[in-house]
Amino acid sequence: MSSIDAEYIEWLKSNSMLQGAKELSRKFSGNKSQWVNGFADPKSKQAVAEMPVWFNSYPDSTMPFEGQNFLEFCGDERLWTVLNKLGVSLLRTGPEKVAGGIEGKEQTPTVDGYFDRIKLEIAPAFGTDEQYAKMVTTAKKFSGQVAGDIIPGHTGKGYDFRLAERNYDEYPGIYTMVEVDEADWNLLPEVNDEWKSGNIHPDNVIKLAEKGYIPGNLQRVLFSVPGDTRPLSGWDATAKIEGVDGKVRRWAFLHYFKSGQPSMNWLDPTSAANRIIYGDVIKSLRELGARMVRLDANSFLGIERSMNPNRCWSEGHPLSVNASNSIAMFARKLGGLTFQELNLAIDKIKEFSILGADLSYDFVTRPALQHAILTKSTNFLRLSYDLMKEHDIAPVSMIHDMQNHDEITYELVHFIENPYHEFDYDGEKIFGDTLRNMIIEEMHDIAINGDVKYNALSGNGLCTTFAGLIATRLGITDINKISKQDKEKIKKLHLLMAAYNALQPGVFGLSGWDLVGALPIDQKDIPEFVADGDTRWINRGGYDLLDANPNAEKSIGGLPKAKSLYGSVTEQLKDPDSFVNGLRKIISQRQEYSIHLADIMDITQPEDKDLFVMLHRLPDGDLQFTLLNFGDEDKEATLKIRGGVNDKFVYSAGDEKPLGKIEKRNITVKVKAMDYVCAIIEG
Repeated sequence: MSSIDAEYIEWLKSNSMLQGAKELSRKFSGNKSQWVNGFADPKSKQAVAEMPVWFNSYPDSTMPFEGQNFLEFCGDERLWTVLNKLGVSLLRTGPEKVAGGIEGKEQTPTVDGYFDRIKLEIAPAFGTDEQYAKMVTTAKKFSGQVAGDIIPGHTGKGYDFRLAERNYDEYPGIYTMVEVDEADWNLLPEVNDEWKSGNIHPDNVIKLAEKGYIPGNLQRVLFSVPGDTRPLSGWDATAKIEGVDGKVRRWAFLHYFKSGQPSMNWLDPTSAANRIIYGDVIKSLRELGARMVRLDANSFLGIERSMNPNRCWSEGHPLSVNASNSIAMFARKLGGLTFQELNLAIDKIKEFSILGADLSYDFVTRPALQHAILTKSTNFLRLSYDLMKEHDIAPVSMIHDMQNHDEITYELVHFIENPYHEFDYDGEKIFGDTLRNMIIEEMHDIAINGDVKYNALSGNGLCTTFAGLIATRLGITDINKISKQDKEKIKKLHLLMAAYNALQPGVFGLSGWDLVGALPIDQKDIPEFVADGDTRWINRGGYDLLDANPNAEKSIGGLPKAKSLYGSVTEQLKDPDSFVNGLRKIISQRQEYSIHLADIMDITQPEDKDLFVMLHRLPDGDLQFTLLNFGDEDKEATLKIRGGVNDKFVYSAGDEKPLGKIEKRNITVKVKAMDYVCAIIEG
């Protein structure tokens, strides 16, 4: 008989996500509401039509009115009055549920910004379930909706994981974890604290794989450990843990990200992982009232051994596709919608989108836009845009996002997966791996090398804000000494990025960091956040959108207030030349002409590589184009419009000033430096 405290096991179980999911599922199983909504096919255009402009909030960076928590602020009518003026139709909260770990009966802090959830309830630091529901009600009053996050790939080391370690009931089936025989414990690192784990050396991962325990080393290791100079793997080993059956075990478990984020097993006989996530979907959509949920990192839901134990199949696996499809269909069955974060090869992004999430983040052209901002050349943007069309990915199915909480990612996975494919680039044929290395080197030469010290590198890209990225392009080495002239240039280029994202079909997403023009914060000011090597925190500084608490120095999550180039949204709305009012003009153009619901058309790109053009067929049949100038000089371009458009006039969108007449399917357009032209071709 085990000496484990039965009361402790019951306490863990009563707080576990699996138990919570069981209770939630009883409210839905056998209920006629299961059969009200169609669920097989994605509803991209419906999602875009209903919610075309999103505000991506981030709990830890929010600076609310004094005495408010995060959800109270997000449900405040003063916030929604401002969001409504901007044209925002959805607020995404970010992860907001209880996260971190459990040691004994003590909860430990989150290790990854609440992307390591351990309960299905709202984290007390952010509010309550009731305040979430009130936020949803307020949003609807302003014709808005709310989106949350589902994290199907992993949990924290919480109640469920502690039960799994103790081999209780079906809990080990939640995780990609394997009991290692005592005879092979020599292949595991020494771990003396039962609440901790140790990283398994990649060489020993291979040996464990050869013995049949685990699939092998991952395709990529997505995390780092400060001070650990060893090669790292995606596998950890537990300490010796006594199970409820009295047997002492050591487990090897998978974690794609940090060791405090054990990965779930989506093909286990218990279906325990599936049930937890379905419970989370029910909680978010039915009990809390969210309209959508995001599938975080859903390309990492399947893992399989390959011929090479040093590189197992760990990304974009068909199981990941099937699991994602299942979650998305279940959400649609509940009457909700989903969107996904997929940083994969383009053909894999397409595969995940056929029956899966309703919308996907634009990981295809997003890195190329950032490359164009830094280099002033649209060569890579042109290639990426063409690849999107070649793989039949409709822009209307994508979320064209400004800054998010992560780093500026340019892993360029498509070129990793196609290293020997020849791509047509700037008049030459270049192998994928050569092109990828060249693009990254070009970005680093400008953004991280030399005298620029305010940006930082992570394992996946560049840590900075969008205002910081643009400051880098301008050669600014001290962001505490930005001149008035440079501030105007940053604003213009920031609006150019917004125009690219907003003036094409699909969702347009923006953040608080964008709205205030936040600059990156110094690592020296946040030692407790970057201690584990996670430099993304420098682009997550606090922002006060509404001058809610001007004297506050830190955000809800304890982050220092970022230096703001543009000021609060409240302040900017009074200035016709502000960034926010420039943004309102762009959003007004996309809404007035329904650009967000348009279809993409082919158009010949201008000869000048500073310029980039997009052409769309609007829902009413008219054509619309956007010409963007990434260069430092005013330009004139002759656009070659394909198709039957002879003898048509071109008008500036919004004010309908004639720009000229199309002659032999050509029109000459002038565009100012670091600016754009949005135009309509008469039907």
